[in-house]
Amino acid sequence: MAERTRYSDEELQEFKEIILKKLDKAKKDYELLRHTITHEDGNDTQDTSPTFKVLEEGAAVLSKEEAGKLAQRQQKFIQHLQAALVRIENKTYGVCRVTGKLIPAERLRAVPHATLSVEAKQNQK
Repeated sequence: MAERTRYSDEELQEFKEIILKKLDKAKKDYELLRHTITHEDGNDTQDTSPTFKVLEEGAAVLSKEEAGKLAQRQQKFIQHLQAALVRIENKTYGVCRVTGKLIPAERLRAVPHATLSVEAKQNQK
């Protein structure tokens, strides 16, 4: 039996649905983080308390920095998911960019934006 070189259209549709669900959630999470950073929700103590204890200010700054880092990671995740959708449209989704072999479906269900097989990923280290 010849080795498959790509996933069927039905399989690609299944992966597309998984990715679209993850993309929707990722965008909602990103917006939540963005609102946290910009205080667009208005639930911050900055507008009600004229004096801050030093520790509270430090915690607020740290919290903003952490939220900023999380937002950046979330934005990168969104970009990876969008790139995966492009690969689905091009019918190149699920092909390892190093080995050229199909990435197992189980891996793609767990990490739908994967571009490397486990073998190729382990060889990177």
